[in-house]
Amino acid sequence: MREILRVGSRKVWLYIIAAVIGLVTGYVVLSSPDSPRLQSEEGILDLTQAQLSTNPQKLTGKWAFYWQELLSPEDMRVRSAREGNQDHWINIPSSWLGYPLEGQRLSGTGYATFGLVVHLSEQDRDEMLALRLSSIFNAYKLWVNGELLAEVGEVGQDKHSMTPQLETKLVYFQPESDTLELVMQVSNFQHHRGGITKDIELGGSDVLTTKTNLNLARDMFITASLLVIGLYNLLLFMLRRKDKAPLYFGLFTVLLGIRSLFNGELIFTQWFPHFPWELQFKIEYLILCLSGYIITMYFDCIFPNYVSRWFRLGTRIVTGAFCILVVVTPAIIYTKFLLVIGVMVVLHMIYLMIGLVQAAVRRMEGALIFLLVSVVTLVTVVNDFLYFNGWSLVGNTSPLGLLIFTIAQLILLSSRSTRTASNEERITRELQYVNDKLIEMNMNLEQTVQERTQALSTVHDDLQTSYDRLLHSEQGRKKLLAYITHDLRMPLSSMLGYVEAIQDRVKPERNEQYLKYIRENTIRINRMIEELSFLSHLETGQVSYRMEPVQMIPFLHGFFEQYELVVRDAGLDFILDIGDAEDRRSILPVVEMDAKRIEQALFNLVSNAMKFTSSGGLVRIALVVEVVNHAPHAVISIQDSGMGIPPDQLEQIFERNYRYDRPGMGIEGSGLGLAICREIVQAHGGMVRAESDGKMGATFYVTFPCTVIEGKG
Repeated sequence: MREILRVGSRKVWLYIIAAVIGLVTGYVVLSSPDSPRLQSEEGILDLTQAQLSTNPQKLTGKWAFYWQELLSPEDMRVRSAREGNQDHWINIPSSWLGYPLEGQRLSGTGYATFGLVVHLSEQDRDEMLALRLSSIFNAYKLWVNGELLAEVGEVGQDKHSMTPQLETKLVYFQPESDTLELVMQVSNFQHHRGGITKDIELGGSDVLTTKTNLNLARDMFITASLLVIGLYNLLLFMLRRKDKAPLYFGLFTVLLGIRSLFNGELIFTQWFPHFPWELQFKIEYLILCLSGYIITMYFDCIFPNYVSRWFRLGTRIVTGAFCILVVVTPAIIYTKFLLVIGVMVVLHMIYLMIGLVQAAVRRMEGALIFLLVSVVTLVTVVNDFLYFNGWSLVGNTSPLGLLIFTIAQLILLSSRSTRTASNEERITRELQYVNDKLIEMNMNLEQTVQERTQALSTVHDDLQTSYDRLLHSEQGRKKLLAYITHDLRMPLSSMLGYVEAIQDRVKPERNEQYLKYIRENTIRINRMIEELSFLSHLETGQVSYRMEPVQMIPFLHGFFEQYELVVRDAGLDFILDIGDAEDRRSILPVVEMDAKRIEQALFNLVSNAMKFTSSGGLVRIALVVEVVNHAPHAVISIQDSGMGIPPDQLEQIFERNYRYDRPGMGIEGSGLGLAICREIVQAHGGMVRAESDGKMGATFYVTFPCTVIEGKG
């Protein structure tokens, strides 16, 4: 037995050593900069060799430092002209806590002004730049070249005149010269560490915006994952309260999800900018204090008898004491204990890892995975404590480590539940086998009844399926019959009358005219069938489109030339009006479309205009570019001088089988052309509408989103 334990222990330690080496290697890789960092010297940072638009830089190094003074840019220029160079410099990022000044070390509370001059390269002079400011303790104002660009909280010279606030800020500006003068006023009377403790990044607006959005998406993903996993486990506990492991794990995960809202990109502050600062910090510290105790209780549920009674009692006392401290004292006091709280959490994890080593040596299920992810989590948590105290170069890593830990625990709990369910199924099968033996005499009868019942059920299902198919077929048949009855009844009745007139020799001298009517109606019916079939395919998405970018001005020129003679032969004037855009040749709207289908839709509109416009009238095609919902759209209008459409019928004319015939006009149509036009345009992401006063003329507008607006010289 001892030999087995020694072999198992050796393997476990090998796993732990491999995990630690991998994490240390990753830490070295992450902390080592990709390129030499440029740092300021005596308040001057030379970035003339850097291209900020593509490679943002952190404004690290020595900044001018004016303690217990709130100076504006004008005050600093006056002082510089009167007194010369500044004598005090401070490294950024860092807290002014402990900064030596006139033989004394500063406390964390107070106020100060920071200054930095940045020299830019020529290519960055005309670029839109941005400054990304993380949380600064605890209120600040920022001027760039004398312009106030950011103000978080309210800066003051004492606790009563300032308002603390934490917020990740992204400000944009465009330098007018190759020199930037940054002036920042910072005040802190609530936290034990004041000053600029996080990096300030300067770079191109696009790059920093993208980086901020990615960080925000990452934090939201981690937060949402933790909250969903936690709520899921709390729900499991509500359904089965005997097992408390999901309760503690759910509480632990939900609390971590809430805490992640207060770190990183400070999502909670962005959602609720007026949320009390003190309450925000109390929630964060309370969650930090409770996490060690909750994870201890969870471990005790997963691996019973590995947490000693004295440790459990000591954990309760220490955790309760720290929670009371956080609740009853202001932030200036309990934030001084951040390192102590961190040590308490780390000691919890180390103690649990010792128990996990013992469980892994005994090859308990899930112990090794629990141990390895605990090592990862411990390293990320320790790194965060070092980072928030200014001793680590790697940023906030605990949310990711805790997410990995949470996912591993979710897998562990799922495997336990699966094993329990499998055992229940196995016991159920065994009981069923015994029960089958006891009722073997009755089994044949029950089996016969079951077979008959199953056969009847199968027949019933087959009948139900056949009935559903028959009902569907009948509905389709009725719909098709309705279309045929609605669309073809009138022309067929007319043709039947002409045929009977010829057969009865009513007026033999008009037989040739009757045959002409029959031929025209036959052509019309054939066209209606084709249009009805095509519209049905459009409505069911069976028509394919060959989409490609098309320049609208050449396309309309080609369309106009193709149908100009057709319109003019009908006795109408045909005009193409592109507008001033073609004369200046300054813009060329481009639309992603199937040119053949759009040509078909436009011809339906032109044909409709021809039908309702008397000889000598006018058909006009025009093109304009409009901005709709902040996006460019190409708008094609087809205007006629016909009889117009009543305003109350403008919406109905695009419906299937709708025809508007003014008395005395004698105009016939299938009523499908405008419906086909609308389906084609909507398939391209566009829209079609009509305008008319009902007295004179109508205008149809077809709008398409432009993929690009190309310029021409």
